[in-house]
Amino acid sequence: MSEIDELKQVATQVRRDILRMIYDAKSGHPGGALGCADIFTALYFKILKHDPGGFSMDGFGEDLFFLSNGHLSAAWYSVLARSGYFPVKELSTFRKLNTRLQGHPATEEGLPGVRVASGSLGQGLSVALGAALSKKLNNDNHLVYCLMGDGEQQEGQIWEAAMFGAGREVDNIIGIIDYNGQQIDGPCCEVMPLGDLHAKWKAFGWSVLEMNGNDMEDIVKIIPKAIEKTGQKKPVVIIMNTDMGYGVDFMMGTHEWHGKPPNEEQFNKAISNFEETLGDY
Repeated sequence: MSEIDELKQVATQVRRDILRMIYDAKSGHPGGALGCADIFTALYFKILKHDPGGFSMDGFGEDLFFLSNGHLSAAWYSVLARSGYFPVKELSTFRKLNTRLQGHPATEEGLPGVRVASGSLGQGLSVALGAALSKKLNNDNHLVYCLMGDGEQQEGQIWEAAMFGAGREVDNIIGIIDYNGQQIDGPCCEVMPLGDLHAKWKAFGWSVLEMNGNDMEDIVKIIPKAIEKTGQKKPVVIIMNTDMGYGVDFMMGTHEWHGKPPNEEQFNKAISNFEETLGDY
C-alpha cells in the first residue's frame, strides 16, 4: 500500500470516529470536522515534527499546531488519539461531563496535544503568532501551524493578526484556512461575503498558496511548498478548499450539518459511506 493510500485509510477512520463520537454524544459539529479529516490526518501522520509521547506545553524542539475553529474538535481528538497522544478508547468520552474531551478544546483537564482553549472564533491566529515569536526568541527552528475557518475571516482580530504577522516578519508560521463556503447561519457569501481571500492575504503581506483539502495527494504536495516559503521574512497562508461534510453524501455542501448531530437512521446511513478500517475505539 502506498503512503497516500495509508493516509487515506487513516482519514476514513477519522471520519468514522467523528460520526460515532458526535452521534454517541448527541451533540457536536460534524460538517467542518468531516471536511477537515484529510488535513488533520496529513499533518499528524506525515507533516508535523512532533512527539506524542513527550508532550509539553512549551513545545520546544517540535512543530506546534493550533486549532482556531475549535468546533472541529472531534477530528482533532481522533488524530491526537490515533497518533499516540492518549488512548483511543478515550474518544468514547467525547462531550461527556468531567472528561478531557470537551466540545471545544480546553486545557483545564490537561489533554495531551492541546496547548490553548479554542472555539471563540478569530483568536487562534493571534495565539499561533505569539507561539511562533516565542520559537524565534528561543532559537527553535520548528514551525507553527494554525487552522482557521472561513467564517473566521469575518472577524476583525484575524486581520489585526495578519497585519502583525507581516509587519513583524513572522516567517515561521503557516496558516491554513478551511474554505468550504459555509457557516452556521448559511453560505458565507450570504452572511458576509469574503471577497477574494487570496488577494486580501497577499495584500496584507503574506505568501499565499491554495490547495484542495479533500485531495490527499494535493495536500502532501502543497504543504511542503508552503514549508519552503518559510524563513523568507513573510508569513505563509494556505487557502484550503473543502466540502463541508465531505465523505457523507447527504451532509456535503450544506451548512445544515455545521452543528447538528445525526439521529440513529442518519448515523447508520452516514457510516455506511465508509469501509470498516483500523477497528473501533
